[in-house]
Amino acid sequence: MDELMNLIIADESPSEISDSIKNQLFAKAGARVDAVKPSVANAMLGYEIESEEDVEPEAEVGELDYEEETEEEE
Repeated sequence: MDELMNLIIADESPSEISDSIKNQLFAKAGARVDAVKPSVANAMLGYEIESEEDVEPEAEVGELDYEEETEEEE
């Protein structure tokens, strides 16, 4: 962004300013595409990806034993 502002302030040619804008947009778009590639590839191949939000924390061993005992008592 600073590069673009410097080009505008320095009164560079419109084609240089336009090229700078295009380069920045292509870089941002490329980064977004690279970020989405793994999930799209897995979706196309039928694999499911568990996000960190979907994964439930594992219970402690002691907690599991207690839950099993209370269910048996009922």
